[in-house]
Amino acid sequence: MKLIVGLGNPGKEYAATRHNAGAWWVNRLAEELHSTLRSEARFHGLCARIGQGESELWLLNPQTYMNLSGKAVSAMCRFYKIQPEQILVAHDDLDLPPGTSKLKLGGGLGGHNGLKDIAAHLASRDFWRLRIGIGHPGDKSVVADYVLQPPYKEESPLIDESIRRSLEVWPLINQDNCEAAMLKLHTNPPITQ
Repeated sequence: MKLIVGLGNPGKEYAATRHNAGAWWVNRLAEELHSTLRSEARFHGLCARIGQGESELWLLNPQTYMNLSGKAVSAMCRFYKIQPEQILVAHDDLDLPPGTSKLKLGGGLGGHNGLKDIAAHLASRDFWRLRIGIGHPGDKSVVADYVLQPPYKEESPLIDESIRRSLEVWPLINQDNCEAAMLKLHTNPPITQ
């Protein structure tokens, strides 16, 4: 991996909303790696560089709003010549219940506007995704409002725990052993209330 992206919306009013679960994950990873995300105008986001040379890794939380996430990702990819398969995008996922996280390479975009914009800018869907379950409100017509609200009181600890558990497989992901990371992450039973 060369680039880890945490999807979300910028600004205090969105910081605690479900749609920012990916950004929460990258913030926690930055803490674990004793790094600080800093504003970088040319990459339209908050960035941190870990390591150097062949082991160089970038963390990026785009600050472009969700629907324009590809602008930040593609700017960094062009500058550092990063290929889609060297990217991991952490994002909220309506199809997974709170307490569940899954890792996958490529595939569908699940109607997620951040993923759609990244795929369009990269002209590829072949990037890794860390899907962080936020649950579905049950009615398609209220999804937009649902993702822009904070999790319910009973959901917050579940989402937090799934982020913690998915961070446990980071060393495997970092060693390009994503198959082992998937096995470990997917065989742990989901957390329930």
